[in-house]
Amino acid sequence: MKVDSLPTPALVVDSGALAHNISTMGTAWPGTSLRPHVKAFKSTALARELASHGHTAFCAATAREVVGMAQAGLGADLLLANELLDHDRLRTLAELDARVTVAVDSPETINAAARAGLREVLIDVNVGLPRCGCHPEDAGQLADEARHLGLEVRGVMGYEGHLVGIDDRRAREEGTAESMAVLRAAHDRVGGAVVSGGGTGTWDINRSITELQAGSYLLMDTAYAQLALPFRQALSVVGTVISVSRDGYAVADVGLKSLGMDHGNPAIDGHKVWFCSDEHLTYSPRNQGHLPAVGGRVWVQPAHVDPTVAYHERLYLVTEGDVVDEWPVDLRGW
Repeated sequence: MKVDSLPTPALVVDSGALAHNISTMGTAWPGTSLRPHVKAFKSTALARELASHGHTAFCAATAREVVGMAQAGLGADLLLANELLDHDRLRTLAELDARVTVAVDSPETINAAARAGLREVLIDVNVGLPRCGCHPEDAGQLADEARHLGLEVRGVMGYEGHLVGIDDRRAREEGTAESMAVLRAAHDRVGGAVVSGGGTGTWDINRSITELQAGSYLLMDTAYAQLALPFRQALSVVGTVISVSRDGYAVADVGLKSLGMDHGNPAIDGHKVWFCSDEHLTYSPRNQGHLPAVGGRVWVQPAHVDPTVAYHERLYLVTEGDVVDEWPVDLRGW
């Protein structure tokens, strides 16, 4: 099958760029020192490709991702890097034939994990991103409470998500050093072998951790492309030009329902994106370029990979215009 014959909008992955990204990251973070974040790609087929390169520990954002990975035989070491209080879901995780660790940051989340029958936790520490994570000075007490309830505390995690997208590399480095000093101090109070954190934007900066929770590097997006990282743009949403105006613009069938837009408009090489609406993307050529023909194909590069993938049911793996494989996006949902 050729890309031109795919129904659109279609989520397409360049196989060469993907292989480059896997190799580049794997050289720096081999084996289980890398804990790829499956929320970025939500596909057990892609996870299996990573496992074939020795990356058998994975990070997840939802219970659905953990369950799907375990059911696919990829449960050697799964981390739910998010707080969860739903007893039924936690109980389901505890009953999986897999090693499951969950993040906790309060007595409530610790008690919920223990009641559900889970055995291992990481203490989630706030290192500057105002999201989940306990106050660093509370980390030791929370670890004691978890151990008192019979849980094994494997260590700590902390995500410097407020820093990973900063354009200025020096500012990224300085901010990461400050955040990781906080995490390391918390780890001194908690103990355990694991210090988990980091992301694609700090992949070569953050060396205070024992494992890197990166995911976007695999497929990439235009937001991370601005940081001059060595990873290639592997992901595109291929659309069809459905209308062309004599006023100098074209419209493709790639809109808000197929693109993650929280990081801004997507990009089209050689063109200016005007705006996206529910099912449409309006754009025009730069530098007196020619308008496309109705029925032509357009390759749209998303600004944020994670939510873009979550809109689609499958990834089409492509080599030089040929569709060589089709991977279900089978980890969607909660």
